Amino acid sequence: MPNARATHLTRRGILAAGGALGLGAVLAACGDDDSGSGDAKSTENAAKSGPWTFKDDRGTTVKLDAIPASIVAFTGVAAALHDYGIQVKGVFGPTRTTDGKADVQAGDMDVSKVEILGNVWDEFNVEKYAALAPDVLISTMFDDAGTLWYVPEASKDKIAKLAPSVAVSVYDRQLTAPLERMWELAESLGADMTAAGVTDAKKRFETAATRLRAAAKAKPEIKVMAGSASDQLFYVSGTNLSIDLEYFKALGVNFVEPPESAKAEGGGWYESLSWENVDKYQADIIMMDDRSSTIQPADITKPTWKQLPAVKAGQVIARSPEPILSYDKCVPLLETLAEALEKAKKVA
Repeated sequence: MPNARATHLTRRGILAAGGALGLGAVLAACGDDDSGSGDAKSTENAAKSGPWTFKDDRGTTVKLDAIPASIVAFTGVAAALHDYGIQVKGVFGPTRTTDGKADVQAGDMDVSKVEILGNVWDEFNVEKYAALAPDVLISTMFDDAGTLWYVPEASKDKIAKLAPSVAVSVYDRQLTAPLERMWELAESLGADMTAAGVTDAKKRFETAATRLRAAAKAKPEIKVMAGSASDQLFYVSGTNLSIDLEYFKALGVNFVEPPESAKAEGGGWYESLSWENVDKYQADIIMMDDRSSTIQPADITKPTWKQLPAVKAGQVIARSPEPILSYDKCVPLLETLAEALEKAKKVA
């Protein structure tokens, strides 16, 4: 996340502050860059022979003599690859919380077994990165300009010289598109995509999508709002640009949609509201940003929040604005919203 001392947010800073995604506050850096030892499994692919080629979402084709053995990735990408059996050596991005536990974006990874190059926005230890002798760096993109997520602007050129990079776009498309791309990437890296756990997760995702579509069709009158909280402001995300919300909307979910003019300050992602105006939009269900950089519903003390109909009715659920792009981790996102719709009462 951006440093609290920053006085101006670039477009990337807006996204890191939760834009894309719903937040908008510049939050104090948390965590550290302590690291554990690399996982032995990260070198398993080194034994596989033959060249490796992958064309990413920038249209860039990376070619190596062999499948990458030393992979460094944005935390969420590393978590997705972990679900497919691919282990990375280093990560950057929210990995540990201030109490030393794994961040929500780390998924099921053992964060003590990866080198943490940076835990917050604009933090990336280039020296440690070089020491890993990286074969490839993998991240996501929240724009159409090829900007690698959480790779600092100030050191991106130094980082680029050390290894080729691969980007998976999570910008202005439905969730299924990056899920498919991450599947293809994992497969290219040597993952067994026929493993029972992998194929079962994909089937469960498809079942959950059918359930959500049915729930939305049965409750078209239920209005859902995607929100995120900071100490000073509340952020309402529109469905445009966000991979999860675009997909849920396509399945029929009825969302609160701030006008484009209201989202201009948030780079087109969200509208910022003062807590006094948090009741601007009527919603029956509120989906709240679950990232560790945001204030969670149980910790919001604002009286205006507590008076919202959805809050009073207990119809507040979690949202993962930066989904871990494995089918296993995306199933609960659909199931949670489907269940909320099935149980929801019209309160707004």
